[in-house]
Amino acid sequence: MENLKAIVTFVIVSFFLALISLLVLYYMKEFEENDKYAQHLGGNMIIVKDLIKKYGKLTANDGINLTVNAGEIAILLGPNGAGKSTLIKSICGLLRFSGEVTIDGHDNRSLEAKRLLGYIPEFPTPFPMLTVNEHMEFIAKAYRLTDWQERSEALLERFELDDKKNKLGKELSKGMQQKVSICCALLPDPKVVIFDEPLVGLDPHGIRELKAVISELKDEGKAVLVSTHIIDSVEESWDMTLIMNKGKFAREIRRGEQFGEDLEEIYFSIIDEDK
Repeated sequence: MENLKAIVTFVIVSFFLALISLLVLYYMKEFEENDKYAQHLGGNMIIVKDLIKKYGKLTANDGINLTVNAGEIAILLGPNGAGKSTLIKSICGLLRFSGEVTIDGHDNRSLEAKRLLGYIPEFPTPFPMLTVNEHMEFIAKAYRLTDWQERSEALLERFELDDKKNKLGKELSKGMQQKVSICCALLPDPKVVIFDEPLVGLDPHGIRELKAVISELKDEGKAVLVSTHIIDSVEESWDMTLIMNKGKFAREIRRGEQFGEDLEEIYFSIIDEDK
């Protein structure tokens, strides 16, 4: 009888020890996964604090605060004249403003910040007397890139520019100029990529590839900020949408916070109310 009790006790203790071991392993794995996710989303790559930009008496941006993390896609949505492009240019260090903007902890006007930043403007302005290939070479030299040719070839092929490599900037259509601008911005493999109305002028193939690129940038842990007024162009992949009107953020929405409403319904309810 005593032997039986000892065996039962041993079995019960062994069972609980095994259960505890499994629980420890489970929570260790969960911790590792959460830690990897935290690293993926780790760091505030874009921080904007109290940004104000005025043109004379007109306030284009009025006290803007914004944070975009690594591995996030943030959409800046608003009507024409809302202040989106002004904000984008201010973040990229192209305009003077009051307030503070940092890129991965560096002042946005510093050389360190510019090395980390890729910017695709609304209106591309290629050098008229440089070929497509020379644009890529110029960027490579400006960023002191090594072994850049293979990446350059892949980008040009992806955006159907591989047969346009020897065309001059002035010979390119608006859509081709936009594609060159995208390729130049992506060549240095920046940690932060900012698009200002990127789909304007692109053909269907270019639109498809650009949408895929934006999703890939997110998967690689890059911070992405996209300014647009075309709502259906961004509904597939976003983490945060900022609806902008009259120089201010009218609302910030995280994915999953729409409560059954689609983005278009939310957008028009805010913009129409503000008229």
